[in-house]
Amino acid sequence: MKYEIMFGILFTLLSRRKISAGELARKYEVSVRSIYRYVDEMTVAGIPIDVTRGAAGGLSIPDSFKLPKGLFTREEYARTSEAMLAMLSQTRDAVLESAYGKLTAQVKTEKFDTALSGNILVDSGTWGDEWKFSDKLTLVDKAIEEREALEIEYFDRAGEATRRVIHPHLLIYKQNIWYVWAFCMLRGEFRTFRVGRMRTINGTGMTFERKPFSREDIPLNFWRNEKVAEVKLRIAFEKLPYAEDWLGVDNIYKRDGEYFAELVLPDDGALVGNILSAGSGITVISPPDLVERIKKEAEKISASYGN
Repeated sequence: MKYEIMFGILFTLLSRRKISAGELARKYEVSVRSIYRYVDEMTVAGIPIDVTRGAAGGLSIPDSFKLPKGLFTREEYARTSEAMLAMLSQTRDAVLESAYGKLTAQVKTEKFDTALSGNILVDSGTWGDEWKFSDKLTLVDKAIEEREALEIEYFDRAGEATRRVIHPHLLIYKQNIWYVWAFCMLRGEFRTFRVGRMRTINGTGMTFERKPFSREDIPLNFWRNEKVAEVKLRIAFEKLPYAEDWLGVDNIYKRDGEYFAELVLPDDGALVGNILSAGSGITVISPPDLVERIKKEAEKISASYGN
């Protein structure tokens, strides 16, 4: 944790050049004394941080300063750059963009044989969303940083809409989906919200106190309290790309020339729809009750087109 904070201080100074110790202490949830202690260690390591006391004071770094040559290997530079670029593609954060520019500019001056153009691009929005999804992420990220309560209109898995105020604490990216770990004022507890299910997000202008939590508190399986089904599916060859995107390549196997998947899935309103989206390309083998639900829904679809 100590070294993560020290690197955070360094990149903050590279982007902003000057910041107060108090602001850094609030950002990393440590004491001002700890910030000064970390700065002392960074100074001993050769990073020229200037400390100015008083009301107009703060921590600053010379504009001419560059990261020490050899601080990262070429591979470490590449991974750091790619991670920053992935987040930048979603949030369009000005501070992050500035830090990314400084990092990649330094890499060029060190004359590595491979330029850092970035090998990873993350875009969780829909095709043609014109940054709408990214704008949502930017708004949530800003609210987390500034501890601002948000009012959202949220649609759950069953399609039910609610309006609620949340205190966002953390953005989570898992299996190509962005979530927000937030304290829900409507339910009075921490909940995981999928950003893509937030129709509207509005700042309230009200700040909140962060509540302590640990990684173990976050339900990273996301299905802990939901109804699930043990499903076995037969998949036609032409529907493999769809099934692989939905279920994951690792959950599909080939036997006697046919493709199957056996896994546990959330048994919500989306399950039947996902199966029917493949037409006759995905057949449910079990459980029997899901087979019957698929048949009934298919009959409704057929009936809606008349004779």
